[in-house]
Amino acid sequence: MPDVTLTTLQSLKQNGEKIAMLTAYDATFAQACSQAGAEVLLVGDSLGMVLQGHDSTLPVTIDEMAYHTASVKRGNNGALIISDLPFMAYSTSEQTLLNSARLMQAGAHMVKLEGAGWLAEPIRLLAERGVPVCAHLGLTPQAVNILGGYKVQGRQEAQARQMRADAMALEQAGAAMLLLECVPSELANEIAQAVKIPVIGIGAGPGTDGQVLVLHDMLGLSLSGRVAKFVRNFMEGQSSIQGALNAYVKAVKDGSFPAAEHGFSA
Repeated sequence: MPDVTLTTLQSLKQNGEKIAMLTAYDATFAQACSQAGAEVLLVGDSLGMVLQGHDSTLPVTIDEMAYHTASVKRGNNGALIISDLPFMAYSTSEQTLLNSARLMQAGAHMVKLEGAGWLAEPIRLLAERGVPVCAHLGLTPQAVNILGGYKVQGRQEAQARQMRADAMALEQAGAAMLLLECVPSELANEIAQAVKIPVIGIGAGPGTDGQVLVLHDMLGLSLSGRVAKFVRNFMEGQSSIQGALNAYVKAVKDGSFPAAEHGFSA
């Protein structure tokens, strides 16, 4: 397929076609995921948990993110690559610019920041300098210690109202994409309809413009043995990893994933 760009993703949203995204951390899986038709590869700081065995994403460094981004770039076959700025890598304007430059030079097409309305300033800073940004709202794993664990966000009306306002403010600031994690399905659907940029969900129901899962989760691999409610094991009924990746992309595209049981209510 031709290389996926922001324009590609924008037209998929406008045409009501779902966007399939998967995490990837190395060249081999980048090739397999992009060949399966995933439009977006996310080099997630989730690598701290699934590759390194930490109990959170906090220990991941910018050096490690740049290394894995470069690996993914070498195996990628036309997908758009988003790379996470890790914990405290964007706490000042100078850090934000330097660390984003590192990830873009390593092969990312876009960087992802976790937070809320306060992200408007770093997003503006980056967008003005040619760095597209995906803003991550809802359950933000880097803030796990403040959130008091991995909990659904936006269930209270005040919280939901704030998240809607944040989403629109970040689009206004120049965000090119939103990712909503562990957000009630109805709220995620409202946000996806309220903004013009593509909205990707994980544990946010079927109403977003696309879906993402951690690669290891959708292949049925878990270090802890725990499986999140929003995860489906796509290895079931498949004889190969490539088959599972193809099945995931197909299920996202035809709307059969996520099903109602993979989402959360308010």
